[in-house]
Amino acid sequence: MGPLARTGIGVALACGVLVTAVSIGQNSEGDSGKEQAKKTSASAPTSVPAPPKGPYVALGDSYTSGPKIPPQTGDPAGCDRSGRNYPSVVAKELGIKAADFRDVSCSGATITDLTTPQSTDHGTNPAQLSALSASTRMVTLGIGGNDIGFSSMMTKCVATGSLFKLADRLTDVTDNAPCKEKYASGDTDEVAQKIRATGDRLARALTEIDRRAPKARVYVVGYPAILPAEGSHCGGELPLAPGDVAFLRQKQQELNTMLSKRAQAAGATYVDTYAPSAGHDACSPAATRWIEPLRPSSPAAVVHPNEHGERGMATAVLSAMKN
Repeated sequence: MGPLARTGIGVALACGVLVTAVSIGQNSEGDSGKEQAKKTSASAPTSVPAPPKGPYVALGDSYTSGPKIPPQTGDPAGCDRSGRNYPSVVAKELGIKAADFRDVSCSGATITDLTTPQSTDHGTNPAQLSALSASTRMVTLGIGGNDIGFSSMMTKCVATGSLFKLADRLTDVTDNAPCKEKYASGDTDEVAQKIRATGDRLARALTEIDRRAPKARVYVVGYPAILPAEGSHCGGELPLAPGDVAFLRQKQQELNTMLSKRAQAAGATYVDTYAPSAGHDACSPAATRWIEPLRPSSPAAVVHPNEHGERGMATAVLSAMKN
């Protein structure tokens, strides 16, 4: 989800190996037509206009840009954009001309980077919303993970999980959640607080998107499942304490719920990529997974979508456009 790729999760495993991970529609036909097109999928009309043929602008963080998925393309190079990320697949499937497609997503992006330039290791990405104009007809936005500090949280959770698994062999402890105890102990839930604050920033960003691109249909794209829908183990793919598997799964779902609610409140459409990614998480077999674990088996950033995942996310976006 952001430095969900570039700054990643750097984890020193028990053996001393350093592993990097998770860096983590408004089609205007007059006033009444615009309001109708702004309804979300939950309250979509029975007749939905065909997706526009552009101009299309893709905004977002590394789950949108597709770091390490070949071919890497675009400027600046530090944004880690793939020519096979979900915006590229969506543009191709809709037959949108190259001149009408702009992907300005960037690894490490936060909501702040939508309105201010973002520095990367290899160049500066202009404020993402600068790509919007009155002529824009379609926008996808995938962002929020970096705003809640998901990469830092995963770093600590995997690190403590590695130590837990070593201690568990000696003490036979099986259900502890050391990471949860750090982030959500007693009446204080640090992650929930960050999700609420991120929701407020997202609401303002969606208002600004509507101001800059008033005729665009806007799709807020959620995050696919990183961990299994059930159970408390991920084996060596992601060494987490059993209780922390459930904790991190819950926090990702809370983030997606916030994205959905804010999209609906802004008149945008929420794209659920979590449900269709069930069974394709980082702990699933290499042949079926959408998210790569700590040691990727296909070209992709650690704990990020691979090409299958980006295509799956594109399918979810295209489906939302038809509903």
